[in-house]
Formats: sequence, C-alpha cells, structure tokens
Amino acid sequence: MKEIKWGIIGCGDVTEVKSGPAFNKVPHSSLVAVMRRDGAKAKDYALRHGVPKWYDSAEQLINDPEVNAIYIATPPLQHEAYTIQALAAGKPVYVEKPMTLNTASALRMKAAADQYRVKLSVAHYRREQPVFLKIKSLLEEKAIGDIRFVSLQMLQPPASDIIAGPAVNWRVDPAVSGGGLFHDLAPHQLDLMVYFFGKAKHAAGIAVNQAGAHEADDLVTGHILFENGVVFNGMWCFTVSEAGKQDCCEITGSAGSISFPVFGSK
Repeated sequence: MKEIKWGIIGCGDVTEVKSGPAFNKVPHSSLVAVMRRDGAKAKDYALRHGVPKWYDSAEQLINDPEVNAIYIATPPLQHEAYTIQALAAGKPVYVEKPMTLNTASALRMKAAADQYRVKLSVAHYRREQPVFLKIKSLLEEKAIGDIRFVSLQMLQPPASDIIAGPAVNWRVDPAVSGGGLFHDLAPHQLDLMVYFFGKAKHAAGIAVNQAGAHEADDLVTGHILFENGVVFNGMWCFTVSEAGKQDCCEITGSAGSISFPVFGSK
C-alpha cells in the first residue's frame, strides 16, 4: 500500500478537528471519502474539508475501490457491524473508542480481523503523545524504582468541560454507547495502564447509578492486577461538585512517584 486512502464512516464532531484533518497531513495518507446517514451533512462535511467523495450509505463507501482503509467514528452501537463489513472487504479498520458495546462484541470483531487477516486498530492515540512517552521512558529507566501501585481519580461534575454536552447525549444511553461517561473516557486511561504495565492478570469492579440523571451508571470503581505485580485502583464519578473535580493518576514506586492528568494539563 503506497498510500493510505481513507474513508470515514460517521463524520461527526470527533472528525472535525482531530482525525479528519490529520489524515491529509500524514505523509502517504489522504482522506478521499466520507459517509453520514444524513446525506446533506455528509456533503457539507466533504465540501468544507475538500473531500472528493461523500456517501449516505456505509456499504457504498466500504465498496469504493479507491478507499483502502476505513475509519469508523459512529457511536459504538454501529462499530461491530461496520467493522466486520470493512474487514470482509479486505480493508483495514481504525475504530473509535470505546471499541464496541461489550466484551462479546469486541471478541467477534477481533475474530473477524483474524479470519480475514486484516488489521483492526482502536483509537487509543494518547500513548503516542509526548507526555505519556516521557512517563513510559521514566518508568523503564526506573526513575521511581520498582513500581508498586497506581491510583487514578477521575471525578467530574455533570457540566465538566471535558465531557461532551447534551447535544451528543447518546454517550449516556447504554443502548447506543454500551454504558455511560466511563465508557467514553476511561478507555484512554486504561489503555495507558496497559501501555505502561503490560497484560492484566485479574480485573474487577463495581458500577452504579447514584444520581439517576440518565440510564447509565455514573460511578465506577475498579482494580487491576497486572502480570508484573503492579496493582491499579481507579475511581470514576461524574456527579461531584465543581470544587471536588479531579483528573489525576499517581504511579508509586519504591523510590518515588509520578503524578499526572490524562485529559487536562498540570
């Protein structure tokens, strides 16, 4: 593949300033087609971003012979079906997080990638950001000694500026998103833990809906034991006061600790 020619399925907000423009800035990569079920919005996106083709049918985009890689940026409800269709057509897939609605669905997607021998990647891009590359380097250099445990606190008020507003409230509809704001934000945090510490040996947690503002759980707590012996504990709550909000991950080692936010700046 001399040049990656992308097609986007679901050109919503996430593609406006992040992935969509990036596809035309990376060497040997270009965005050649977009799709939304609302054809007028697909056409508008294509005109504004200089994309040659637009569709209102995912099947048409997947079968476009010029498109040789597909980015799926719809809500999670559609991820599995579109991913498997694209893989069956022999086209690598880059799918937004969360990967899909649940574990069984994710395993079917992985099985399809194995069956068709086509690459499937999830949009866990933060591990390539400079701050997290630096943290990875410090951990490998044992700057804080042998790692003992990790504590993550993600506490946000309902109107937090890092949480998408009510115009995109599918994020708190479990039938569409798979869960609540934990499903929307935690994949980036948990992927970083896997990046830093490797495979998990054991994981468990609790999820509850305390405030009852919508159908999704609004508090999640969980722990992970990694194969290398590192223990992770996390708390996510999306109904705290403005004064109580936190975005902090602290890694504690035998000779010190590293503390950082995942979404904010510090």
